[in-house]
Amino acid sequence: MTHSDRIVIDPEVCGGRPIIAGTRIRVVDILEMLAGGSSEAEILADFTALSRDDIRASLAYAARAIDHKVVLAA
Repeated sequence: MTHSDRIVIDPEVCGGRPIIAGTRIRVVDILEMLAGGSSEAEILADFTALSRDDIRASLAYAARAIDHKVVLAA
């Protein structure tokens, strides 16, 4: 399973926000936990449906999401 297979978007689940496939765990929730200081081990202990690869896929998804050119209007 690749990173792109782990992250899915379904308009009928969580308002169409990116989630981990097969769960209702949003990518943003994982990112916020990491940003708040939670370790990978703590997240995995709290959310047994997740794997380390799911956390890495969330980080990769976020990195791709912000990797775009910014065009400033004059």
